[in-house]
Amino acid sequence: MSTGQAQALLRRVPPWAVDAGLVVLAALDAWINLYDEATPFMWACAALGCAGLLLRRRFPLTVFLLTLPMTLFMDVAVAPFSALYTLATRTRNRPLLAGCALLNAAATTLAWPLSDTFSGDPFSGDRTWTLIEFVYTLAMAFAPILCGQLVQARRDVARQLVEVQVAREHERALYAQTVLARERAQLAREMHDVVSHQVSLIAVQAGALQVAAKDPDARDAARTIRTLSVNTLDELRHMVTLLRASGGKETELTPQPTLADLQQLIANSGIETTLTGELPPGISTTAQRTVYRTVQEALTNVRKHAPGARAEVRLWHDAQHFGLTVTNTAPTRPSVALPSARHGLIGLRERAELLNGTLTAEPTPQGGYEIELRASTRPA
Repeated sequence: MSTGQAQALLRRVPPWAVDAGLVVLAALDAWINLYDEATPFMWACAALGCAGLLLRRRFPLTVFLLTLPMTLFMDVAVAPFSALYTLATRTRNRPLLAGCALLNAAATTLAWPLSDTFSGDPFSGDRTWTLIEFVYTLAMAFAPILCGQLVQARRDVARQLVEVQVAREHERALYAQTVLARERAQLAREMHDVVSHQVSLIAVQAGALQVAAKDPDARDAARTIRTLSVNTLDELRHMVTLLRASGGKETELTPQPTLADLQQLIANSGIETTLTGELPPGISTTAQRTVYRTVQEALTNVRKHAPGARAEVRLWHDAQHFGLTVTNTAPTRPSVALPSARHGLIGLRERAELLNGTLTAEPTPQGGYEIELRASTRPA
């Protein structure tokens, strides 16, 4: 059986079954090492230390402390080492782990009653062997601690790899959108420079023919051609506007996102986000799209650069201006350095300038980040 298969088999074992097996092993270990003249108090300490392993996942430090009394009376390893390993997988406090290892080594090395350990000549062989045994036991106690720390580090690396994968998928999606937007912009330029120019000439010629023609039927035909040309130009300008809009999915030519889609964007962001305030009624669709894209980019940056942070989106307006502020708290987990061309904020500033506004982005004193869009209520 390979290592991967063994790990998969262990993952299928219920946690309660693992804990119950450890209790049985710890009880067997204590029974083998219990002296013939064991007192009821010793039996009680052994039972308490073994039974406490059932709660090692919820209270690892308490369970470890419960195993210390039994180590004073018998040479056991299963219960204290299991408790140390569990504690090492649950905490990052290394001084605490070192102190627990010292406690375990001291409890294992000291003779009971304690007076037997410190009696006699300080330069006798017993003292020397006690010191040697203490160092050996201390080294043994650090073994489960190191294993637990390795398991914790493995979990951290696995979580970071998942975050890197998600970030790469997001980067690929953004790159695809950029390529699509570039193609749209090129198509929009061709339509504007070639098609609209030709249609404009048709409209001008039809208008001239409408004025110069003597025949009423010819004037009606010219009027019809001119009307159709003007309508075609209007439709063409609308299509050019859509093509120049920010790219999304390939089928997302219309409709573009508005304020009605803001709640859904926040709900699907995967970030604990609160939305407060409101914008003035009747703002243009361009302004609504700018607000939406600003919130979208800000939440994307929180997900990439501040793992575990919370965000707040606040909408506001007054007599002359409207805008929004997106603030996130400090990250709770270390972020993974990812390549970025930083085009997102540049695009947001360009959108803000089209609304006679500004966009600022700066860190907060609390370790978070804040993006603020401020635009004029008057048309650009």
